[in-house]
Amino acid sequence: MARKFLYAIAIVVVLIIAGGIALSFWSKELTQLAFVPGGEFEEQAALENNAYEDPSMWIARPGMGEGNPARFLPDGFTPEEGTSDSAVFFVHPTSYTATDHWNAPLDDAAGRSGAELFVRGMASPFNRSAQLWAPRYRQAAVGAFLTEKPEAKRAVDAAYADVAQAFDYFVASIPQDAPIVLAGHSQGALHLIRLIKEKVAGTPLAPRIVAAYVVGWPVSTETDLPAMAMPACATPGQPGCVMSWQSFAEPAEPEALLEAYARGPDLDGRPKLPENVLCTNPLTGGTGGEAPMGDNLGTLVPNAGMTGGTLVAGAVPAKCDPRGILLIGDPPEMGSAVLPGNNYHVYDIPLFWANLRADVAAREEGYARARTAAQ
Repeated sequence: MARKFLYAIAIVVVLIIAGGIALSFWSKELTQLAFVPGGEFEEQAALENNAYEDPSMWIARPGMGEGNPARFLPDGFTPEEGTSDSAVFFVHPTSYTATDHWNAPLDDAAGRSGAELFVRGMASPFNRSAQLWAPRYRQAAVGAFLTEKPEAKRAVDAAYADVAQAFDYFVASIPQDAPIVLAGHSQGALHLIRLIKEKVAGTPLAPRIVAAYVVGWPVSTETDLPAMAMPACATPGQPGCVMSWQSFAEPAEPEALLEAYARGPDLDGRPKLPENVLCTNPLTGGTGGEAPMGDNLGTLVPNAGMTGGTLVAGAVPAKCDPRGILLIGDPPEMGSAVLPGNNYHVYDIPLFWANLRADVAAREEGYARARTAAQ
């Protein structure tokens, strides 16, 4: 029980300081002192070419059996008959809170445990697929997102290099004609945006993408979508498109988050402006708009130890706000990881667990129809 408690606390700490939010509560100097690594950047040697052949380099992959956290299902949930034909590549968010290194060592116990917990809650909506892969990678420390030091970008670049290598192995390992679902949250979503730009757009992989779920990190409609060569999802069942949202209960106070995005340019060197941030609605399957809580098929509400959870239908509505955020109405009871400003970042995916599962299935059907029509 003590270990479970520590894991929960670690997650709360990660999310309170993620995305620059902490800068609105503490001075910049104090925040950097507490969370930004103080040492020099340690150059990350490239992994061996065959590194991802090692099963231990994957949090989830086919053949892991009962120890696979991505195979989690909520209490009382009856899975659908049959499996998905898609292969899923999921990139987990930040779980490394220490300041010893700019990049998490692969053997860091707390970082590994936190990543597994995130995969359990966030990759599980995609587990209709038997081909669900989630790599371990030398993630950038949470402090890398709270500073403008050049070491921070080097840390993010180093983390991305691991993710890109894992993706290459994933592509080589799945059936050559398998449809592909891409998903990531927070830091994982940041890497996913770059991955799509560099390894999917304009390649033979592009026609195989069922959808990209880039959640918990802003996607610019002005720069990111064109570079990814993928449209925003406009209708349910539309294949080959991008879903992205950031959840806030009301009254929402996203100013600190939005200011952080405006201050800090992203990988393309341009800031994310609120009016250009994509908001797709996980309850409607389209861009913008709103849906009542009655359309919510099931929110994954975790238990006190975050070791399991149950689905609660009709828990929250969803409405895209002009500021580029997703409003979920009155604050729901989800646990202790809610951030200041009614920011439900850690719950972006669990809030819409059942709808997301259905959304993937609908887009797979749309993909299959489009593929048949093209033949």
